[in-house]
Amino acid sequence: MDQYFLIVIRTIILYGVISIIFRLMGKRELGELNVLDLVVYIMIAEIAVVGIEKPEETIVNNILPMAVLMIIQITLAFFSLKSKKVRDMLDGKPSIIINNGKIDEHEMRKQRYNFDDLLLQLRDKDIRNIRDVEFAILETSGKLSVYEKSPNQGGITIPLILDGEVQESNLQRLEKNKFWLLQELKKLGYTQVKEISFCSFQDGKFFVDRIDTKKR
Repeated sequence: MDQYFLIVIRTIILYGVISIIFRLMGKRELGELNVLDLVVYIMIAEIAVVGIEKPEETIVNNILPMAVLMIIQITLAFFSLKSKKVRDMLDGKPSIIINNGKIDEHEMRKQRYNFDDLLLQLRDKDIRNIRDVEFAILETSGKLSVYEKSPNQGGITIPLILDGEVQESNLQRLEKNKFWLLQELKKLGYTQVKEISFCSFQDGKFFVDRIDTKKR
């Protein structure tokens, strides 16, 4: 009877610890979790199960590795917020699968993404024909964002600057270069790229947001 009572108490304690850890790690939808997020969550769950199944061991042996995993995850999240390179390394980059109505088979092979996957996700969005798609972007979470062809629909937003860093690959997609970008920003009154937290280009227009120095 004492053993069952101990299991109940340990379950309640570990439930509370896990709830606190997940809250501290931040709120993200399940579909938005990257591979590292999933690994950490699975490891924490496994540690909790072991802690419940082995009541003879001290509970500190279970809480300590959970805390270490939490610290690792929070540290990685901090650096990913500060650095686009770290963010790309941890989360990967979105991939354009359909660009201006043309399927990019090379990108599909690179992402190990086949036509069955593409057609399945298009059907989930009630799209029956690929020719109705203008753009399809495979997000880092594995979700497919789809933009249908429409005479009144504009193009997609293309990020050109993120956290003060020019996105050369997106400039190449526009068939432009860094010199062109700097000249256009200068016309808008922006002279320092490092001062810009986000800059995008869509339908011939720029959206620019300066870095908030007061909150840095």
